[in-house]
Amino acid sequence: MIPHLRKLFNESYTEENYQAFLSDLNAKHPGAIEFRVAETPVFVPDEFRDQMISACESIIDIITTPGFKTESDKAIPAQDFVPGDETRPQFIAFDFGVCINDKNELEPQLIEMQGFPTLYGFQVYYPEIIQKHFSITRNLTQYLGGYDRTTYLKELKKILIGNASPEETILLEIKPHEQKTRIDFYCTEDYFGIQPVCITELMEEGDQLFYIHRGKNKKTRIKRIYNRVIFDDLHAQKNTLGKHIDLGKKWDVEWIPHPNWFYRISKYTLPFIKHPYVPETVFLDQVKAIPEDLENYVLKPLFSFAGQGVVIDLKPGDLQAVNDPSNWILQRKVKYAAVIKTPDDPAKVEIRIMYLWPEGAPRPKAAINLSRLSKGKMIGVRYNKDKTWVGGSVALFR
Repeated sequence: MIPHLRKLFNESYTEENYQAFLSDLNAKHPGAIEFRVAETPVFVPDEFRDQMISACESIIDIITTPGFKTESDKAIPAQDFVPGDETRPQFIAFDFGVCINDKNELEPQLIEMQGFPTLYGFQVYYPEIIQKHFSITRNLTQYLGGYDRTTYLKELKKILIGNASPEETILLEIKPHEQKTRIDFYCTEDYFGIQPVCITELMEEGDQLFYIHRGKNKKTRIKRIYNRVIFDDLHAQKNTLGKHIDLGKKWDVEWIPHPNWFYRISKYTLPFIKHPYVPETVFLDQVKAIPEDLENYVLKPLFSFAGQGVVIDLKPGDLQAVNDPSNWILQRKVKYAAVIKTPDDPAKVEIRIMYLWPEGAPRPKAAINLSRLSKGKMIGVRYNKDKTWVGGSVALFR
């Protein structure tokens, strides 16, 4: 996307250097990176970065209005509502496709968003290894909003631990050591001393929660939970997971973030946003007539994760077959640009802008990012098997 940097990177690239980079990247926690790491970062020009931030800020305008929480109550499935003080969504992520418009210009288009954490730890560590092995990247940064490594880690630590101690704070997940993103859990523990804990390992006494701290080998009270549990995942595994606490009970803990924000800031919010970089979206039950150009739309379930249930090649029967149209959205398709030149086919890109919202701040602030490269029909592993120059990456800015 910055042509001269792309040209320099591609001309200097060697497979030997890439393999050395991967070896170094995996050395800290061998075997912990299950997903494919792309051969290249994404070089993003200032104007494109600012366009993404403009869209994010317009959405934050909606999230910070006094009536947003009441309006978004309808986004939370009754069986997944978690009582307790929701405070603020300390983490918000916005996914943009790098697209091409009718004027043949590159522009971002919002694909999805979530009031939920993502790879906030790994995206500190991983770009540092890139910069170590690819000299062209050394004067660029993955950070946004004026952050650098020191200020970002300081802010993130304050958000995660607050007035508690690292021992009183846990990263909660379902079978964390089996998750494909577990490298992020390990990086988080490296930086802040927060142990990843499975939901099945929690012990309850009244409304208090405890776990066995690995280092001290003793029962430890939990005061703060860095929540990485997704209810879709929890429901899917309920028959094989074994005994675990009921997340729907009111526990005497601080949630970082509270689980309800996963639903409040989600696909549910998309129909309320009007911005040139947010594609037209409507709840399916509010569609008066099937669009004549239905091939230019995509159908998405509100309550799903990682692209599950999305229907791309739409036919009228797909809409008519939906039994609960209020829980689906119809979204205008965007045209991804195959913009990243590679040794064979060019790659498409999604960029995730990741925000932090510390206590006392009136608004969240853009902080860091990740990106994903694809040559398939959609972004994701299943669409990119046996392809190169695809997978997890990062956007680098001047």
